[in-house]
Parts: sequence; structure tokens; C-alpha cells
Amino acid sequence: MDRDPTRRALLGAVLGAGLGGAALSPASGYLDTFAPLSGRAWAGARQTVPDTVDSPHGSATVTYDDYHVPHVEATNEEAAYFAVGYVHAADRLFEMDLVRRLMDGRLAAAVGERALDSDRFHAKMDFRGAAEASAEALSGTRAEALTEAYADGVNAYVETGPEPLEFGLLGYEATEWTVVDTLLVSTQISWGLTGSFTTLKRAVLRQKLDEETYRRLYEIPFDHGAPIVRESTTGTVEGVDGFERTDRTDALRDVDSEFVDWLATFEPPPLWGSNHWAVAGEHTDSGSPILAYDPHLTLMAPPVWYEQHVTVGDVDVRGATFPGVPFAIVGENAHRAWGFTNTGADVVDFYTYETDGDRYRYRGEWREFETETRTIEVADGENRDVEVRKTVHGAYLDREVNGETRHVGVSWTGMSGTREAEAIYEFGRSTGVDDYREALRKMDVPTQNALYVDDEHVDYKVSGRIPVRRVDGKIVRGDRVFDGSAGEAEWEGFVPFGQSSWEGFVPFEEKPGIVDPGYVGTANQRPADDPTYPIGQHYASGFRGIRIYERLDERVESGRPVDREFMQSVQRDTLDVRARMLVPAILDVRDRLSDAVEPWVDALADWDYRMDRDSEAALAFRWFYEYFREAAWQEDFEAIGLDKAWWPQEWILVTLPPDHEFFGGDRAAVVADAMERAVTRIDEEGWAVYGDYHRTTIDHQFGGQLSALNYPQYPTDGTAFTVFNVHDDASHGSSWRQVSPMAGDSVSVIPGGQDGSYFSEHYHDQLRLWADGEYKPMSFTVPADGETIDFRGGDE
Repeated sequence: MDRDPTRRALLGAVLGAGLGGAALSPASGYLDTFAPLSGRAWAGARQTVPDTVDSPHGSATVTYDDYHVPHVEATNEEAAYFAVGYVHAADRLFEMDLVRRLMDGRLAAAVGERALDSDRFHAKMDFRGAAEASAEALSGTRAEALTEAYADGVNAYVETGPEPLEFGLLGYEATEWTVVDTLLVSTQISWGLTGSFTTLKRAVLRQKLDEETYRRLYEIPFDHGAPIVRESTTGTVEGVDGFERTDRTDALRDVDSEFVDWLATFEPPPLWGSNHWAVAGEHTDSGSPILAYDPHLTLMAPPVWYEQHVTVGDVDVRGATFPGVPFAIVGENAHRAWGFTNTGADVVDFYTYETDGDRYRYRGEWREFETETRTIEVADGENRDVEVRKTVHGAYLDREVNGETRHVGVSWTGMSGTREAEAIYEFGRSTGVDDYREALRKMDVPTQNALYVDDEHVDYKVSGRIPVRRVDGKIVRGDRVFDGSAGEAEWEGFVPFGQSSWEGFVPFEEKPGIVDPGYVGTANQRPADDPTYPIGQHYASGFRGIRIYERLDERVESGRPVDREFMQSVQRDTLDVRARMLVPAILDVRDRLSDAVEPWVDALADWDYRMDRDSEAALAFRWFYEYFREAAWQEDFEAIGLDKAWWPQEWILVTLPPDHEFFGGDRAAVVADAMERAVTRIDEEGWAVYGDYHRTTIDHQFGGQLSALNYPQYPTDGTAFTVFNVHDDASHGSSWRQVSPMAGDSVSVIPGGQDGSYFSEHYHDQLRLWADGEYKPMSFTVPADGETIDFRGGDE
């Protein structure tokens, strides 16, 4: 397979971008690394992936299609996943290595001092210990055997394949891949979707705001009528019996916002989310269900997802996975498809302790911390030691702030031995809804809204382990910091860094779900108004969920059948519900606005609220909202020492009464000022339409130093609050789009390309499709004339 390094005038482009990358590689000599076409950094550009590879597990063939999606055919599953490991490494080895280093607290060994703080946090959380516990949980399973074969494939490439450019730039080499490394990648996924310090943030806010204000901004449930499980939902509803809210008492009364700010740098960025919805056969043109799915994650080069197709005997599964994980996490097999959106479940608890420095008090006695000293290697710098401490509840995080040591204990469901790798493997082998639900029971982390369709069924279910907390015998939410020394609200059956029985967790049957609804949509909004058990405390504002249900309701009520094209049109929907709620307020103050603003108000008056790239009104609303939000929150929050990361969610802002104190009692004045500031900004920048500002900004990890590695910037539609999801800075959004009709051809697209090599024609060959809301085929047919790699068994 020839990857022609001259295809894009590589040398001129990269050298023209400047050799700032040298700063990333202090441990290697500048000339040795960057000497044009002879230094180590360019070695991979002159090599090709071989056409034949020896495999200890049997024969297999990989055939690449027009978009570099590998179609793997094999005599047995071990041979198949050896081949999958090899092609993952060939296309994404550097990405895989960064993730395992990040989670293991070994990133500074590659990139130097700037990763030291990150390494300290990840070491103290002991994500490696969690991955090792999960490896034990998988012992003896098919998932373990196939992950071992996958690791063999990765290592075959590490030993013989061309080295990716990034290793040469940084001046280090890839090391052996293991099963635990794959589980570290899984742990990163789970933490990225469920790791949250929201409870600590809320504790700070309760200290700094008066009770009435705090409740108005953070406690009142959203009043929109679009939870996932609605009153109008058809089908069999599960896990919705009504939980009685209880009053809160806080164990933590002295929370330092600087400490929480530091911790919050290691939780997922705000506004992450996903969409998916499914329509049953009773409403489709084919008589069979259809699933549409797009998860919202970081947009990066290369993309977070990797698409693959694996065929072994009767098992034929195609979908997307994270490089480093062998099995398709989302996707489809013959006549079945599935996907996941984040539930927002509260699966992290925090504890404070009475301590004397070396010990902590627990249930009336002093206990020694479980302690380990780890050395953090620092490239071209001084190595550091970090003390990793644990309590009976899990990790123990401490940090000196203003001369005082702050601490908090952390329990997270992903700290125990979990079986999500086994569940994911079994999804691909499922032959019906019963198989699928049995597999779903094993998906301990992350907690997700799981949605499944087959030829006859639609199934929605909240998955993952959710703790039941009790204080004085009453079930409580996890929206408080518990007294760890008193053993308050401990999770029954939870063993951190060991094997849990999960006895004190919400039973599978009592989590919200719907069996065979006519249709259902999820967009990270609350699962139900009255779940049997408390699920979470931090859901999406609901704008996307409202819009999805509007489109589905309207179509079904019209009597027109749903088809793939309609599902794609919903996935491309750019109507911003925020605009629909706020534009009338702008029109009401036009008599207060200057002449310069008048044309923009005219555009808003004629607008359909769609955030399209060619829209003047969309541009005006985007910047109006920026300044409207700032005017509401900035001054008051700065007065209590908190920045914008602490501001309330958007639903709260758009529904605040016009005479609220955060508007100074006069929302009209705030609206007028925000419009004036927006137009001034637009004029200064020289923008004319939304797409002039709103462009794809999808960068490589080295993008600041080697800009040639970044993807092109294309105008695109959408916001963080539209179904067609691209955040305001266009660096987060729909990371994979899939539409799967059970009686028809599926389609998909990723925001970039399959191949992580800059030298490949598939580096970003799907980016324009993605930016324009278009798709490519997601076929089960193996290409007849694609490039191939033959994996030869030992007897060949």
C-alpha cells in the first residue's frame, strides 16, 4: 500500500509551517530529528505498510474501501482481532499511545514538564489500578482472549511497521501494547463521559450564593416537557415510579474554589453530549425500525473514532471504535444497530476525613492510608515522585492551596473491576433484543442511554452501575459531600480497585427504559421526571431534545412514513430553540437600538432560527447571545471570585424572568446592549454571514507548532444547542454520524479521515462531507478491488 509522501508537497508544507515542533522534542537532537528527508522524524514518510504480515493466530485478509475503512475477513476471531490490532496501530498508533500515557500518568515522559500536573492527577486517581482490576474481571472470557490477540497485532506493527511521524518529532519510541493498555483506553472513555466534579462545584456555590439564588440557578428542575420518557411515550416503560426528593445536609463546609478549579481541569469539557433517536416499523416506509446516532466529543486530528468491519463465520459487524479498543463500540451487525448517549448519571461521590497527616479517621478508629510512591519521568527534565494514597472509598486527592493542604476522597464506579469490554464484544454477536439486553447488563461503565433496533424491536435503557446512597436509612441524591470518617452514604458492594458485587446499586430492571416505543429520542436531557431511583443531577438544558421530539412528533402526526432521508434531515437540523425563545425579546427593543444595528434586526425579524453558514441572522444571534450571557453573569460571578466555568446552564438563562436581579431588573436594557456589542464585534471582524466566523477548527496535538498537520477550515452550520451539533468554536461536536435503517443501506461519516498519517490521502477525506452534513456508504460488502493486507497463519 503506497502512501506517497509527495502527494501534498509534504516537505514544503511542513517546513513552511515552521519547526516549532522541535520544542516538543527536547530530548532529541534538532538535526538528527528534522534533517529533511533523512532525520528520524521523516523516516515513516519513506516507508510503507507491508502487503503481507505473519500472524500467530491464523489467516485473515484486510481490504480497505474508498475511505480507508478496513474490511477484515478471517478464519477465526483471534486471527481477525490480530489483524484489527495491526491496522489500528498502522493508522492510529500515536493516538493510542498518548491516551494510555495520559491515563497512566506517563505523559510527561513523552512531552516534558507541561504534562506534570496531569500526570500527578492521573497517578493519584490510579486509573492503572482500575484498568488492572478490569483485566481481572475479564479473566477467562472470550473478550480477554481476543484483546490479547489484538495486543499481539498492535505489537507486530510496533516491531516491524513504519514509525508514525509524531514519535520522531517527540524523540521517543512506542513500547509494547498490553491488555491493560486497552483497558486504560476504555477507562479514559468512561472517565471522559462520567467523571465530574460538579458536586464540589455546587458545594462552593452554596457557600458563595444565598440559598434562594442558589436554588433558582442550580436546583429548580427544568420545566420543559421533553424528558426522554414522556407522558405520551408508548411501549412498556421501566424504572419510572417516582423518587421522593430529600433535603440536603452537607458534610463539607469549607471548600476551596482554587482546589476545585484544579480538579475541574481533569473532567470533560462542558456541553459534551450526543443525540440518538429511533422510530419503530409502525411509522416507517419499510415497516422496519430506523436508528440515527451522533455522539458529541472533541473534534481532533485524527478523529476520536475509527471505523471497521469484521467478518468471521456468521458474525458480521461494522461500526466505530476508539483506537486501542478492538471491538466496535457502536454500529450494527446483520439486522441490528445500537448506539449510546451520555445519561448524566451521578456515579462519583466525594468524602472528607479527619486526618493527622499520615492517617485518616474511619468509623471511630485511625487507619493508615494505602500508600505507594510513583516516579513521574519527565522528558529532558527532573523526574518527580508522587505519593499515591487511597482510602476505603477509593482515591485520595490532595493539593496545597494558599499554604494549606486541601483534600477530598473520591469514589467512582470505574475504579472497580468492570466488564464493558465483554459487553461491547457481545453487542456485535447479538442475534436479537434478548441477547443485546443480556450484554447490556455487563456494561458497568460508562452510564449511558442505550438505544437498540432490530428488524422488529426498539429498545431504550439506561445502562451502567448507579449507586444507591443512604443516609439515616433514607435514599438521597449524591449532590453533597459526605463525611468519610463517619462512613456516610457508602456504596454497598463496591470494592475500589478490586472486584465489586454491586449489591447496593440500582437494579437493571429499575433503571429508566422503554421496551418497544413507537419512537424515542435522547439528547442528554433528563431520562424521566420521576425515576424510581435518583439518577443524576446535571443534564443537558434540553434544547436538542425538544427539537428532536418536535420533528418526530410532527412527522408521525402527519401520517407520512419515516425513511432514511427524513432521519438524515433531522440529523442536519439547525434550528436553535434558544433563538426561538429570545429573538422576540430583541425585536421588542428595536426602538432602543442604533441605526447601525437596524439591518441586523431586520434579518432577525425574517429569520427561521436556523444556524446556517450563509445566514446573517445566525451570525447576529451567535454574538448577541455571547454578550447577553456575559451581561447576565459575569459581573456577579466575578464579585464572588468565580469565572465563566461556574455560570449556570443555558436553560436557566433563557427562562430567567425579565425583571430578575441578574438583569438588573431590566432585561430589555441588557438585550439592547448585547445587540449593540454584537454588531460592533461583527463590523470589527468584517464578517458578513455565520460561516465567515463558524468554521471547522480541528487541530492535531502538534497544531500549535506544526500547523500543516491541522485540518482545513471549512464553513459549517450548527451550534452546541442544535441537533446538527458543532460548537461555537467548532472544536467539539458530532464526532460520528450514523443512520441505520433495518431495511435499507446505512450511512456514516467522521469529521476527518481514517488514517492518522499526514501523508495519506485519507488524512481528512471525509471532512468536507461532514462539514456539509453529507454521508458515505456504511456497507457490509467487501470491496473487490481495494488495497489489501494478507495475514498468513503459521502453516502458510
